[in-house]
Amino acid sequence: MSALPVLDWLAAPWGYEFMQRALLVTGVAAVVCALLSCWLVLIGWSLLGDAVAHAVLPGVVLAYLVGLPFAVGALVFGVGAVALIGLVRETSGLREDTSIGVVFTTLFALGIVLVSTTPSQVDLGHILFGNVLGVADVDIVQVVGLGVLTFAVLVLKRRDLTLYAFDRTHAHAVGISPRVLGGLLLGLLAVTVVVGLQAVGVVLVVAMLIIPGATAYLLTERMSRMLVIAPVLAGACAVVGLYASYYLDASSAGMVVVAQGIVFTAAYAFAPRTGLLRRSSRSSRSSQDGAEAGTAAADRELVAPRLAP
Repeated sequence: MSALPVLDWLAAPWGYEFMQRALLVTGVAAVVCALLSCWLVLIGWSLLGDAVAHAVLPGVVLAYLVGLPFAVGALVFGVGAVALIGLVRETSGLREDTSIGVVFTTLFALGIVLVSTTPSQVDLGHILFGNVLGVADVDIVQVVGLGVLTFAVLVLKRRDLTLYAFDRTHAHAVGISPRVLGGLLLGLLAVTVVVGLQAVGVVLVVAMLIIPGATAYLLTERMSRMLVIAPVLAGACAVVGLYASYYLDASSAGMVVVAQGIVFTAAYAFAPRTGLLRRSSRSSRSSQDGAEAGTAAADRELVAPRLAP
């Protein structure tokens, strides 16, 4: 059987310039979001990531109206949303998840109102669901520039951020300010959301900020491996998602996130130590031997104790 039909099938999407642009933007966004997701998952900031991803919408629209880069509006509203969440939590007595829900839904609704009432030659609805097949040169420059900057900062500060994620007291003891690192992560989160906007939009960018890190967490016990596995899987899912989008004539953003969801499901079921099948097998053997205690805890061994700052 000749391999040429297969090669033609694989090469066909990349003969179009809009697919090449989509691959570049989606790949950069997927890798950067995946790298940041490792810390968001380990710190327990998944819900906060969701909040920031939605809360930046009015900032992006307002930045567009006054002619500023999207990143400026997103950064202001992202940091402002976090500060507002803290203020509501501390002054109202409400739980943190309730405060997050109130703030991000209100800001997201404000963003939708601004999108619907803003006269524009640009379809701001693309901010909601992405427009990866129609990115302009300026969008590519913005995504690649911010993506490279965020990636470099995360890599250079990876040891400090990891120490912050697992032992803030130790970080403070060795002269690292937890407050500064927390602020740095929130700032990078806001910038990363802007990077992901062109690829999957505000609605789905939170998936790219959570799923890769959660998947890597199931597959390894070491932070250094998580930081490799998550971006590699996210990049592969970006390629697979664009292939599926091209041949199924479906939403590119949706297919990329669906691909990531399928990989997570596979890891959840088949991960060597924490997979559902592995735990079921151990539970069965444990019942037969009459040794029940400790099995579940051993399966869910945390990454933290093995990490070096």
